[in-house]
Amino acid sequence: MSQNEFDVLIIGAGISGAALFYELARYTDIKNIALIEKYNAPATLNSKGTSNSQTIHCGDIETNYTFEKAKKVKRTADMIIKYGKLQNAENKFMFSHQKMALAVGDSECEYMKTRYEEFKELYPYIKFFDKTKIKEIEPRVALDENFSNDRPENIAGMGIEAGEVFTTVDYGKMSESLVEQGQKQGKNTLVAFNQEVNFIEKKDGGFYIRTTDYKEYHAKALVVNAGAHSLFLAHKLGVGLDKCCWPVAGSFYLTKQKLLNGKVYMVQNPKLPFAALHGDPDLLADMNTRFGPTALVLPKLERYHGLKSMPEFFSTLKIDRLFMKIAFDIMKDSMVRNYLLYNYLYEIPIFNRYLFVKNAKKIVPSLKPSDIYYADGFGGVRPQVIDRTKGEIMLGEASITDVEGVIFNMTPSPGATSCLGNAERDCKIVCKYLGQKFDEDKFTSELL
Repeated sequence: MSQNEFDVLIIGAGISGAALFYELARYTDIKNIALIEKYNAPATLNSKGTSNSQTIHCGDIETNYTFEKAKKVKRTADMIIKYGKLQNAENKFMFSHQKMALAVGDSECEYMKTRYEEFKELYPYIKFFDKTKIKEIEPRVALDENFSNDRPENIAGMGIEAGEVFTTVDYGKMSESLVEQGQKQGKNTLVAFNQEVNFIEKKDGGFYIRTTDYKEYHAKALVVNAGAHSLFLAHKLGVGLDKCCWPVAGSFYLTKQKLLNGKVYMVQNPKLPFAALHGDPDLLADMNTRFGPTALVLPKLERYHGLKSMPEFFSTLKIDRLFMKIAFDIMKDSMVRNYLLYNYLYEIPIFNRYLFVKNAKKIVPSLKPSDIYYADGFGGVRPQVIDRTKGEIMLGEASITDVEGVIFNMTPSPGATSCLGNAERDCKIVCKYLGQKFDEDKFTSELL
């Protein structure tokens, strides 16, 4: 087998691609594995620590998760923790912080109490916090806008205190660890950077891949974990044409001090397919509080790389009468429409802080515009996939497996948390296709 021929080739070295690379190398008998990445290092886009909430989304405080979804996500979230422990990653890329889902007002408090009673079976460590307890552990949440008296609304929460479970991950550093460990498994592996793919063809029982600098690779099986570009590359192969991509960027605001002791998530609005506002101690900003994300629809597939991906955005969007009808149906809901419009206003300098604070004061009533500043360079792009056949947004992750031997993955939140579980699924698919073995016993003993 030549130096550019492999059994499996993975495109994209973010957390999802890195996880698959590691699992293929460690838990299968596949011998020749390649990982190629568009940029000069792993996890420079959405898996970068500044591009996401740095959270293990296990479902205990994510109020938009049903019990069944939480049960499914918990399994994959536990794998993150198991891997971190295997690598002695505590306080390196994996941390334990306090966290809670916050209810404000009588109706939300009643909802939170009901949710706690339902979910405590799945998460035995979870606690219900009344206003007195919240005042003890998160005083800025419990006190009014003058930071003197109790806030007037009824508040409650469900969560954990620091040191009880692992809650936070620097997914950029974890990606680096996965790539490094994958290269230590005694396989013929290639990790190549600055390899932007612009051509994919199925030919001679495998796949030919060509990059912009005219390097060519051949693989028997192919997995694309390239964020919003996964669908763009799928379309190049002529698959996934019934889907289009509506990328949503998330921005953040940082504070000049540590206002919160842990993560505080608001109750999710069930009508909005976007993450609820939350405040977190930021691992990369001296644990000062970071608020976000906003939800900004941008005409490009990548953030902070100029207009380079704008043509690719329009190619993937496929604007036609059908798309316009779908977009109209989404935007005719006044709640969704107003939410998206406000998020554009959050990007206007100076003016944005005053608008954003009005929303964030639900978490910290004493928050003032002078306490926050727009976090330049923070935030990534989440590829919200639209099913053109059904005329709706496909909430969560999506995979295209229309052609045997190739998988195209789009992994918005909780894609990072689910990376090892998604990699397990793809490993089994690839092994079945290639007639190779997946070591279930070893995988179970180490990650389950």
